[in-house]
This record gives sequence, structure tokens and C-alpha cells, in this order.
Amino acid sequence: MEQISKKQESTRILIVDDVETNRYVLRNIIVDMGYQPVLAENGLQALKIVQRVPVSLILLDISMPEMDGYELCRLIKEDPEHRDIPIIFISAFDDPADIIEGFSIGGEDYITKPFISEVVKARVGVHLKFSLATQTLQEANRRLQISVTEQVRQIEAEKKRVLYVLANIATENAAYETEHMARLKNNCRVLAQAMQLSPLFEHLISDTFVDTIELAAPLCDIGNMGISMEILQKDSTLTIDETDVMRHHTTLGAKILDSIHGEGDYNDFIRMSSDIAHYHHENWDGTGYPCGLKGDEIPLSAQIVSIMSEYCALTEKRCYRGSYNREEALEIMEQEAGKRFNKDTFQICQKIARQLQ
Repeated sequence: MEQISKKQESTRILIVDDVETNRYVLRNIIVDMGYQPVLAENGLQALKIVQRVPVSLILLDISMPEMDGYELCRLIKEDPEHRDIPIIFISAFDDPADIIEGFSIGGEDYITKPFISEVVKARVGVHLKFSLATQTLQEANRRLQISVTEQVRQIEAEKKRVLYVLANIATENAAYETEHMARLKNNCRVLAQAMQLSPLFEHLISDTFVDTIELAAPLCDIGNMGISMEILQKDSTLTIDETDVMRHHTTLGAKILDSIHGEGDYNDFIRMSSDIAHYHHENWDGTGYPCGLKGDEIPLSAQIVSIMSEYCALTEKRCYRGSYNREEALEIMEQEAGKRFNKDTFQICQKIARQLQ
């Protein structure tokens, strides 16, 4: 009982009436109910109180000078922070038109004068209970949403971990160096950030794009999961048939990623990952595969990964050759600018080459 009493005492009821007698009659009723009355004699004073003091319910006179009850109600209901405060209009008039107008602007109830203590107590009690139930439901929904969001986040994180495991296996099957994925994701981020500062690309690359490409780039060759190790690790030139099989890793990777659906940021991650897996072997001049896309038909994320994938490949040792240093790799790549790569993107790559791993 003591806890209930303390809760009641902390519940404030704002009484707004320009007639002092009315304010004190209502104050005595509210005190008798165990709640804390707060008095205001006009609308402006009431607005200041609502801004300063937590109020659980408002008893509001309609007919007041300067600002009537209807106008005060409109202002309170337009305020997102206070619109849920129940408002009970009080008036000496019981014209149905007045009652309807009060309800139309957001009032919850209507009490006529002279006040009957039992009626006031009943109406106040009902609306306080309803308001408390509404707040409890909103809080429960808020907590549920937090819980659901966290569960979705955990599921998305687990899916990403699985995808990275698959990508790691695909990388190992292709006999790439251990640090290949780490270098690729870092270098894609560095290049995307540099392009973000260029007038040519600043409208296309957001901070979210930069963050997402760093996560998505390592999945570019996830389709290698479906390619035999004999082809992936062959140390001589592939036959025509083997080349056709090898090229299939792009569509296979996109199919794997497209089969996974998510929400929010995760969905953006999957969409970009699929674009990268599918199109990172397309060439700027249209001679690439699997679709023969040309120029800006190629998703920008795939263009970035294409350049950085080539840089990483050239600067890593392969079973059929040794590794090139930075200058040698860039010299080889420069011959492909305008053919395999966008010249503008490659020029930015050259400028930030010392930042690449």
C-alpha cells in the first residue's frame, strides 16, 4: 500500500481554470484521491507548467480569456512530447456542439459544472488507468522491438560469419595467400574513400557505401565454392572448357548471395555483395564476363573490387609465378586502364597507391 501511495503522490493532475473557486474545488477532489494537484489560471501559464513539470492528466476549462481551452488543447496535442497527456474538458455548458468540438481536437472526456465529486473522481480514475495501460503497452512494445532488433542483428551477424567462412574456404581452394581477404577489404575501403573526395564520384559514394564495400569485397569469389580445386589450383593455362567452368563462379556466387534475404543494413550488404560477386570480372570496354557490361553499366562497387582484386593478385605469389612489387603492379594495370578499368578510377588508385596493403 505504501508503494501505491507514493506513486499516487507523484502523479500530478494539472487543473486549468480562470475561476479561483473552480480551481480549489477540483484541487480538493484531486487531493482526496491521493494525487498531486497543480494549478494554472490561464492557458499560457498551463503551457509553461506542461513544459517544466511531468503531468499525468489535465482538467481544462473551455471558456478562458486570451487563450481558451480548445486552443490550449490543440497546442498540447501538436507537441509530440506531450500529445499523449489525457485532457478532460470542464465547462458550465453542455451543448453537444461544444462536446463534439472538444473530442475532435483530441480531448478524452467532458465534465460539466457544477462539479460532482464522485463523477470527477470516476472520470479522472478511468483516464489515469487507461493512460497507464497505454504507457505500459508502449513500453512493452518498445522493449519487444529492442529485443527483436537485437535478435535480427545477431542472426545477420551469424549469416555474415557463415558467408565469410565460405569465402575463406573459396580463397584457400584457390591457393591465395592467407592475408588475401584482409588486404582486399582494406584496399577497397581506401580506394572508395579516395573516390569519395573526387568531384567525379562524391555523389555516388556515401560513408555507408564505404563501410559496406569493406564488408562485401571479400565475398567476390565466394562462387569458387562450386569450382573444382583441380581448376582453381592448375599451374598451367586453362583449356577453353576449363575457362568456361571457371567463369561460372561469378553467376554461382551471385546465386548464393541472392538466395539470402535480410533486413535494413544487412539487405544492403547482401545486395552489394551480389553485385560484386556477379560483375567484378566485367571490363570497362565491354569485353568482360558474364554479361558483357560496359562502362557505368557495371556497378561501381564491382568496378572498385575489380581494380583492387587485380592489384592484390599481382602483388601476391601464385603457384605459376612470383609476386610483383607495387610499382610493377601499377605499371601492368596502367596498360589496362580504359579497357578493363575506368581511367578516372585507376588514376585515383595510382595517387593513393602508397596507402594500399
